[in-house]
Amino acid sequence: MNKCSKCGTIQYSKELDKNLKVCSSCGHHYRLSAWERIGMTLDDGRLFEYDADMESVDPLEFPGYKGKLEQQRQKNPNLREAVVTGEGTINGHPVVVAVMSFDFFSGSMGSVVGEKITRAIEAAHEKKLPLLIFSTSGGARMQESILSLMQMAKTSAALSMFQGAGGLFISVFTDPTMGGVSASFASLGDYNLAEPGALVGFAGRIVIEQTIRQKLPDNFQTAEFNMQHGQLDLVVHRKDMKTTLGKLLDMHTVREGLSHGG
Repeated sequence: MNKCSKCGTIQYSKELDKNLKVCSSCGHHYRLSAWERIGMTLDDGRLFEYDADMESVDPLEFPGYKGKLEQQRQKNPNLREAVVTGEGTINGHPVVVAVMSFDFFSGSMGSVVGEKITRAIEAAHEKKLPLLIFSTSGGARMQESILSLMQMAKTSAALSMFQGAGGLFISVFTDPTMGGVSASFASLGDYNLAEPGALVGFAGRIVIEQTIRQKLPDNFQTAEFNMQHGQLDLVVHRKDMKTTLGKLLDMHTVREGLSHGG
């Protein structure tokens, strides 16, 4: 059994899974792991994974970091890092994907997360394929300090080259996407989509209220609030996400048969 954290409705776990982990009473979208999202999004849930063995080390010898990394890997045996990258198809369209997972270190972006995403962008560029990134993150990984912050510039630079060559990038915000991830590659999509109710922003609500000394709206930083203020193009229910992505890919499929924006 599962109890919805938003409305308190108790549901059978099997029924929740059939409903793509969306509450049948209030529509609350539960968080998904990277592999759950891949299974819902790619045709037959099939992914040809990139850089599967790449994992973080401790470049700055930050106290306790190695132990925390090992704890995260034990807790998430199907994940080596906070992002899974590779290629697959959506409604028959080949696509390069990067799917972040909040389960691993709160989806924080360290050197390896930035490198895997950059390599995925470069693969999409080389193969002339569309790029799809599902983001969820608490921000840059504190234990890697400036090396984490450098990933913002690295991923953004790779995207600039990719999009400059006509590549199509679809960015999907999921709950939550904050900090350095929202301030870099996640906000640079040709299309910026989000799931309903997803928290999207840079600094946290309390920090902003303390800084500006004003009370913020109740729906501040939700996907719906961001769309109303021009930060997002569309808020898409999880059951409609694959169909919506397929339509966007159809729109950008050129007559010669290559799927890319241009």
